[in-house]
Amino acid sequence: MQLLPFILLAATGASHAAQAPAAPREQPALHALAGAPSEAELHATIATLVGFGTRHTLSDTKSDTRGIGAARRWVKSRFEAIARDCGGCIEVVTPAQAFSGKRMPTPTEVMDVVAIKRGKRDPQRVIVMTGHLDSRVSDVMDASSDAPGANDDASGVAALIEAARLLSKQTNDATLVFAALSGEEQGLYGGKVLADYAAAHGWRVEADLNNDIVGNSRGQNGVADSSTVRVFSEGTRSNETPAQANYRRYHGGEVDSPSRNVARTMAALADAYLPDFRVRMVYRTDRYGRGGDQVPFLEAGYPAVRVTEAHEDYTRQHQDLRTEHGIHYGDTIDGIDFRYLARVTALNTITMAALSRAPAPPEGIDIAGAVATDTTLKWRKVPGAAGYRVHWRDTTAAKWQYARAVGDVDHAVLPDVVIDDWFFGVSAVSVDGYESPVVFPGDAGSFARSPAPAGQP
Repeated sequence: MQLLPFILLAATGASHAAQAPAAPREQPALHALAGAPSEAELHATIATLVGFGTRHTLSDTKSDTRGIGAARRWVKSRFEAIARDCGGCIEVVTPAQAFSGKRMPTPTEVMDVVAIKRGKRDPQRVIVMTGHLDSRVSDVMDASSDAPGANDDASGVAALIEAARLLSKQTNDATLVFAALSGEEQGLYGGKVLADYAAAHGWRVEADLNNDIVGNSRGQNGVADSSTVRVFSEGTRSNETPAQANYRRYHGGEVDSPSRNVARTMAALADAYLPDFRVRMVYRTDRYGRGGDQVPFLEAGYPAVRVTEAHEDYTRQHQDLRTEHGIHYGDTIDGIDFRYLARVTALNTITMAALSRAPAPPEGIDIAGAVATDTTLKWRKVPGAAGYRVHWRDTTAAKWQYARAVGDVDHAVLPDVVIDDWFFGVSAVSVDGYESPVVFPGDAGSFARSPAPAGQP
């Protein structure tokens, strides 16, 4: 008889658990992916790319052994081999455009090499990982001198090829794209080629993870840090309208662009699945006065972040190969820490897997609560969501602090949570516990492309 209350309590708890709203769950598959990147594969890729001598965008395109053309064809063959191993699950395309500019005096074809793994349920929703294939020396117009580009950016290309290999036999509801870009050093042209391709094909880009300079763990100042990677994210959307900017300035959203909430998602995934590695979020589009291929995505209205090592060594970036005063200049393979690069690759891999298995971020989020003690959030449901969570944090907090699962509904009321004092957001959760990024209310936080293409809301 003494056991009866415990039996009743257990039965009641099981009943409540069965009816509990969908909530994020620890994912064994992500733990497995966290330890999966191969240092040997990463080394082999970088060694091959360095072996092409130079990959300058204006270098030889005909040779099979030297120059950007040989490098592009090799990356294409690598993607095709991965596709064969997964039974044709990957399509390889090579979008290209001709550009001319300050660093490209005559019209030159800029070609990207892109591997596409279509999503099973939501193929137009796309998660992108990019790195740039081209390299350079001190003179940005020198297309003939050896420019190994081991870290800038063969490391990013190696990471995305390894991520493609690992994810090729995994399931994904959204489409995964792995893109080796050209023309970055000459004017971020490869990023524009891919952003234009995305727009032309109607991709709903949820995130571009641009990996640029991700293989070195020792800074020029001697600081060694193999446990931190920086993720840069813009604060306000690059192409918001004046009306949107006026609303944001009054109501908030300066630190809640979709790109920034992608960065928060990456930081949370690192905390959960990479105990020896952390994301340092940097509230800036890129390093001070510098740029990368995430910028054309932002300009096209897509969320994008830049992933970069924690401490850079500028003697190994954009340098002629030489030795001066005992310092060896040049971006050579001996400057790569392959264990560190494997951890960066793992972060990207689990982020792509998690985002592609979660529902799309909720849409149409609205908020109300002026002159009230409660806050009300409303949103439009998205396919694949079994439930939603509302989030809030102090207005000076970097990360989301509080969350509440509210079930498969399109609105929620937070009693006694005053709208004036907090920032709010909503995420969608799948039946198996994968969670979308958090979405801040209004245009400032929306993951929809901005501005919306003609004929779309």
